[in-house]
Amino acid sequence: MIRLSHGRPLAAVRLALLLVVTLVAAGCARVLETAPAPTPGDFPGIASVLGQRGIRVDAIASGDAGCADAELARTAIRFTLAGADQATPVTARIYIFGTQAAYDRRRQSVDACARAYITDPAELQVIDAAPFVLVGQGPWATNFATTVKRALREAAAQP
Repeated sequence: MIRLSHGRPLAAVRLALLLVVTLVAAGCARVLETAPAPTPGDFPGIASVLGQRGIRVDAIASGDAGCADAELARTAIRFTLAGADQATPVTARIYIFGTQAAYDRRRQSVDACARAYITDPAELQVIDAAPFVLVGQGPWATNFATTVKRALREAAAQP
């Protein structure tokens, strides 16, 4: 009950209201100071990071796992890459798993699938950046391979 005649209860209400406003403001400031945790990107995000590093992405085809694994095909995208010191475009496939658990569960399936389309196992190129796996047929130029690896790790929000 607020009594205006003595002022004491009104002062207590004002103090309580000031305390609530201060706590809310402090909580909002804390939210604004805390950067969100990075999360892995989707394919347009991956292509953007590659492009920012001078790697061209072309001939994109969703659902092409390179093998008969229908479940893996849902995660697969085939595309070509070129740039840096890689003059000739190379075909690669990226398998995008939504979570670390899905990556862990399906990672060996990627290796089995790659055996179906890699023509020279000695030239197999694999970049793991969980929850992504990128697979391609080499040879890949040195700077190109390093640039693609860094871009993929950046897109995966890995250090």
